[in-house]
Amino acid sequence: MFEINSYKKRFDANKITISENGKPYVVRTSLNNGVRGYINEDKQFLNEGNTISFGQDTATMFYQEKPYFTGDKIKIIKPKDDKFNKQNALFFVLAMTKSFSSFTWGGSSFNVKIIANQLIKLPTKNGKIDFDFMESFISELEAERIAELEAYLAANGLEDYTLTSEEEQVLEDFENMQWETFNLEKLFGKSTRGKRLKSADRVSGTLPFVTAGETDEGISAFIGNDVDVFSENTTTIDMFGSAKYRNYKYGGDDHIAVVHTEDLPKFASIFVTAAIHKSSYTGEFHYGRNFYAKDADELNISLPTKNNQPDYKLMGTLISAVQKLVIKDVLLYVDNKRS
Repeated sequence: MFEINSYKKRFDANKITISENGKPYVVRTSLNNGVRGYINEDKQFLNEGNTISFGQDTATMFYQEKPYFTGDKIKIIKPKDDKFNKQNALFFVLAMTKSFSSFTWGGSSFNVKIIANQLIKLPTKNGKIDFDFMESFISELEAERIAELEAYLAANGLEDYTLTSEEEQVLEDFENMQWETFNLEKLFGKSTRGKRLKSADRVSGTLPFVTAGETDEGISAFIGNDVDVFSENTTTIDMFGSAKYRNYKYGGDDHIAVVHTEDLPKFASIFVTAAIHKSSYTGEFHYGRNFYAKDADELNISLPTKNNQPDYKLMGTLISAVQKLVIKDVLLYVDNKRS
């Protein structure tokens, strides 16, 4: 069904320039369809589009419509059947994800041979793969999700994406903002480290328990154990340096550092989380070199300023504007699908 290939050339995240232009640079992250950014490199090393990218030690997989570059931990799954396309690719990804569900962080790594020999279950008709059914199934699933999305936006009052004059001004002035570098500990005090809680010791409950990883925003379970509970409106940084904003109370294991941004307005806290992620998620941290709370205390981040101090009001306005622009794109996408 597929041909499994390794990357054409290894592009090291620490030795390339990530930008908003160029061709997609696909890595093992489960965010943004695996795209970390865009790079301008020799096009002879591009991997083909209409393929599936596969993180060999994360089991993250995405359909890649256009040609892309990769790091050394990505395998390229190329279809042999010309009926494979964007419309049915999602079904294949779902089937493959289920097939590789035994994956465990730090305990699994899939080479070309292992991936090629993996079995997946697909619908058939008259002894052949039923591509028509798969495309119909994905279309129906998409329609259901769009209806759920519309209901969510309406229930949370997020249908209005009209920018205020202040938001428009912030977007217009973005390129001319004054930025300075600040130490994280000096801004928010010492970061807190979570405590280890083995899977076997976890009691079922309602408290989100955060561990390392991107799947489900790093929430590995909902527990009822008596653990330290961290405040909502804070930021977590996992062992790989990946930062995430938390708008709820939660527990965390020893691979989680918590930055105490709880006194900031919500949107300003989200902005700070993005600034932290940019500084911490650089490829420097991995299984052999974990990110800990002490690393958070030493981290420097870049923030817009006013009178040489972080301008949290401006940050909040900017995030509010960005949220509205995203909602606008989502609603336009929904309208396009409806038409």
